[in-house]
Amino acid sequence: MPSNPLSERPPIIEQLRAESRGLPLRPAKRSRQEPSRPSPEDCRRMFTIENGNRWLELARREPEAKMLFGELWHQGELCMLFADTNIGKSVLAVQLGESIARGQSIAPFTCQAPPARVLYIDFELSQSQFGLRYTKDKEDHQFSDNFFRAQYNFIPDPPPNVNENELLIAAIEYKVKQAKATVLIIDNITCLRGGTENSAVALALMKSLKALKNDHNLSILVLAHTPKRRNATQPISADDLHGSKLLINFADSAFAIGKSTLDNDLCYLKQIKQRNTRQRYGHDNVCLCRIQKPGAFLYFKFEDYSAERHHLLSRSTADRRQLADKIATLSAADLSQRNIARQLGISPATVNRLIRCADVQMRECADEEGCADMQMHGCADGEECANNLMTNDVMPNDQNADALMTNNQNGSAPMTNDIMTNDQHADSPMTNDVMTNDQKASQHVKFNPEYDRKTSTIDKLLTPELLDQILQTTTHEKASAQIPPLPPGYHDPTSAKQP
Repeated sequence: MPSNPLSERPPIIEQLRAESRGLPLRPAKRSRQEPSRPSPEDCRRMFTIENGNRWLELARREPEAKMLFGELWHQGELCMLFADTNIGKSVLAVQLGESIARGQSIAPFTCQAPPARVLYIDFELSQSQFGLRYTKDKEDHQFSDNFFRAQYNFIPDPPPNVNENELLIAAIEYKVKQAKATVLIIDNITCLRGGTENSAVALALMKSLKALKNDHNLSILVLAHTPKRRNATQPISADDLHGSKLLINFADSAFAIGKSTLDNDLCYLKQIKQRNTRQRYGHDNVCLCRIQKPGAFLYFKFEDYSAERHHLLSRSTADRRQLADKIATLSAADLSQRNIARQLGISPATVNRLIRCADVQMRECADEEGCADMQMHGCADGEECANNLMTNDVMPNDQNADALMTNNQNGSAPMTNDIMTNDQHADSPMTNDVMTNDQKASQHVKFNPEYDRKTSTIDKLLTPELLDQILQTTTHEKASAQIPPLPPGYHDPTSAKQP
């Protein structure tokens, strides 16, 4: 069958024909190349088939995978370490590389492997930044001779028609051979991707790392990030690894670093995925640790075990922070405190209190228990919150009722709640925010608004010693009289009669 003559014309002829006709040149469509069928040899090598007993026999011949970092990372594994920004991933990674290079354990995590050559690919720190971490008073930390660090050099003009990820993997493979390394640490995976949110990109990347591991018998640790807005009230899980789910699906093991809300400097390690061992450091047994630098070496020091739930952000604190953020946004828009309160459905006193608590120092210690109580009680200047007379906005109902009864017994001036209506305020000025009418009735606490108002006046006019005496008298006589006797010479401006 003769071929189509139009398809065989040279491009210059097609251009002349188009110009003579006054038509734009339309290049001929390229014919699609049919994919070649795989050869039988390629199909034969792709899979190895044996029966189950044969596989068990082959498994016994292989050396046992030894621990590199306790149950968290074993020899021959592709392991993922992920955490939020600026928590200490790189610090722990360098500490791991140094311990494996020396064949020493990081208590309480066992290192069963002998000293090995470690290659640390650093995409994060510059030369000076790395030096600052491991130098103190002009004294340098002496790293093991088996620890090698490779720093990334930006190439402005990469080779044309070459995929950047493939170029990086090839360069890493070259340096692995040069250093004769058996352990590879990559900090971090962000520099090895064109967007790990894309499943195809993540799959290609993990396949490349798997092939690198198998070809050179490597143990690989890859550092990664968590999403920017991770929910701090929820435990860390595999879903918190930033990017496609294929990243952790193809990994042999994974663990994460979490931030404790009890202490800004306290972190915890949690085991996320494992294949060569059982889970030991799960949600009920995380490892508490803290970054220290007593000498020239920056490292994590293990402190204790704990349950993860104790170090998560409580719901009430999270809601209060969200409310504070909304108030800050509206305040930045030049809205008055009354308008902010009306828009958010809270009282102006709450708006004022949260604005005062938005001080920089208060934000720095907002996760600490004492400062959380201080914010809840409205202590803006750091004074003791135990003597504050205001009830907690987020206390459980039973605790609020106990606090209210104590305030009534002590004769302290009650603080009206932020979100109560005016009718509720008139009926019960010390009623809890979240208590129902049935719960209020069950407390059997009777309040006298007139007594409360007069006590507030006494607090303003009398000395503390005389006020204590009056309150003590009130405590003894409260069963027979609702209004305590007033001192001689005291004039009640709201009463027509003199006491």
